[in-house]
Amino acid sequence: MGLAKWISIAAAVAGVTNATFTPTKLISAPRRGEAVPNKSGKTAIYSVSSYSFETHKRTASWEILDIDTGKTSPLASTAEVGEIAWIDDSRILYTNGTELWVSTVENFSKGYKAATLPVEMSNLKIATTKDGNVNFLLTAMANPDGSIYDESKANQPRSTARIYDELYVRHWDYWLTEQRSAIFSGTLKGGRTLSGDGKVKNLLKGIKNIESPIPPFGGTDNFDISPDGKLVAFVSKAPELPKANYTTAYVYLVPHDGSSIAKPINGPNSPGTPKNARGASTSPVFSPDSQQLAYLQMDGESYESDRNQIYITRIGSNKIENLSAKWDRSPASIRFSPNSKSLYIQAEEIGREKLFSLRISNGGKAIPDALTDEGYVSAFHNAGPNAILATNSSIISSSGFYVVPTSGRRASIKPLVEPYKIDAELSGLHHGQVGEFWYPGAKAKVHGWIVKPTNFDSSKKYPLAFLIHGGPQGSWANSWSTRWNPAVFADQGYVVVAINPTGSTGYGQKFVDDIQNNWGGDPYKDLVLGFEHVVKNYKFIDGKNAVAAGASYGGYMINWIQGHDFGRKFKALVCHDGVFSTLDQYTTEELWFMQHDFNGTLWDNRENYERWDPARHTGEWATPELVIHNDLDFRLPVSSGIAMFNVLQSRGVPSRFLNFPDENHWVLKQENSLVWQREVLGWINKYSGIGGVKL
Repeated sequence: MGLAKWISIAAAVAGVTNATFTPTKLISAPRRGEAVPNKSGKTAIYSVSSYSFETHKRTASWEILDIDTGKTSPLASTAEVGEIAWIDDSRILYTNGTELWVSTVENFSKGYKAATLPVEMSNLKIATTKDGNVNFLLTAMANPDGSIYDESKANQPRSTARIYDELYVRHWDYWLTEQRSAIFSGTLKGGRTLSGDGKVKNLLKGIKNIESPIPPFGGTDNFDISPDGKLVAFVSKAPELPKANYTTAYVYLVPHDGSSIAKPINGPNSPGTPKNARGASTSPVFSPDSQQLAYLQMDGESYESDRNQIYITRIGSNKIENLSAKWDRSPASIRFSPNSKSLYIQAEEIGREKLFSLRISNGGKAIPDALTDEGYVSAFHNAGPNAILATNSSIISSSGFYVVPTSGRRASIKPLVEPYKIDAELSGLHHGQVGEFWYPGAKAKVHGWIVKPTNFDSSKKYPLAFLIHGGPQGSWANSWSTRWNPAVFADQGYVVVAINPTGSTGYGQKFVDDIQNNWGGDPYKDLVLGFEHVVKNYKFIDGKNAVAAGASYGGYMINWIQGHDFGRKFKALVCHDGVFSTLDQYTTEELWFMQHDFNGTLWDNRENYERWDPARHTGEWATPELVIHNDLDFRLPVSSGIAMFNVLQSRGVPSRFLNFPDENHWVLKQENSLVWQREVLGWINKYSGIGGVKL
């Protein structure tokens, strides 16, 4: 089909269904960042942005949240403010381009410039010293000699050639250059009126082959500054190991003033390194009294989905203690309580991202206590001595803010901002749409979600939208998504089923590990059994009118399903940035991933790659399939998507190829996202008989 005809057909299907929650509403609805409270826990600051498909512009601002009342008020636009950090209960330090400014939340317009930085920098963190100075951290790219990289002053080569002698060559969505990310420190002096010369020191200088934050996703979670302003902790990949083959990362300590070279506390030659901890280290955090440091680390040195364990040490001590050895959950982040006696923990459990509390004095003998039950906590901060301010979402509500007591009953959690109740775009969404179920899987009980339309009628039969998550060590959670949002699918007229098969996270580490060298085995069986379970037990599901869609590993599974009998159960399939052949996995960038998941290398363990190769079964491909693949996806390069489309077209299978030259593994730009939603929903609606797409 020609390009012009394809676009005209896609446009023609718009505006047919009676959807309440549409792709346009999803993409244009306000998106709130995490709420960060001041030291007293009375006031918080957060960012919020939205997009208009009428003006085709994004607007963004900073808001103030009164934690006692839940009332919000505007602070500033993001044109003025890049990032913000609290100095005290009233004063804030913020970035504005290459400048550092100081102001108050009460009189923001009366702020003043405190310093000018050498380049625009990011990931602001600060600590106020006992003499009233503000020690700050910011990140930027550094040259090989450790100096800060200034693109405006860099020499532009006459050739575009790239030459590499080691990995990585490219990562996620960018080609590597000789520059590396680094943490820079600086100081503003003066007490009530702060000022500085803008000079910053590279705290990573003097050590070869390290960088922090760790790309592509590392940010402020990769480093911390002690509350007294004296020390900085950061994580970096192991400098002695090939970065593409190992996940190993160490925690380093360095004085904020850069007076000595950073040293790892859990490196191969560090005296306190735990015996089995050889994997990725993350989330270093100091205690409020600046006397302790906690961090997360995995055991496996080439396994990105191993269980994170909580380690703690006293500053100046060589003893590192494991606090979570007996806990079969994998924490995502940690924070000390205000009195430095407990840790608050964010971790996934049975399709939720919960908050937990653990007393440090228990010495790893106790299991953390849950502080929350529902939703998905994406960020949290201490809000006074006995409460946490949590940023939380769910399947039917984008990120909002809640006060969580750190003692007492969980029922006393106080909602402050609930987007599904206040944002017009989310009007009609409700918790009654969402349910969950368990069933016997291939080797263990399996959990899944079911999402119904907002105007669900139990007397009717609905086509089934069967969604498959990526990872594969990931999950469908009770969380909001601006990309794969089950509520959007549901309001096109489907009942949505999202299952967490073998390999999914949040159900214990064995369940995660069991997908190793098992990609098309137990997970596939779990999905088949889950399909049969919902069709049998939910009379409002029309099992003869089903469609399936998945991304990344979910896209792999779509192609695996396509080549097996299960594929004939579906009227249409959607594969987003999926795997065409497991034999071409060395086109990726993070080589540890498939070497772990296929239990070895292609040359030593080729049979494992061949066993789970979807391309072996292309002779069975027959179900109409939409293939989506993007040019900047270096995790699964675009050639995989083209290969899928070539096979489908050559076999005469109804198929379509959607490509975004400016997107990576995800489609993030709003206008592109709307096209993605239109094409995905248009494709499945066509074959399920729903018809057009309500945008």
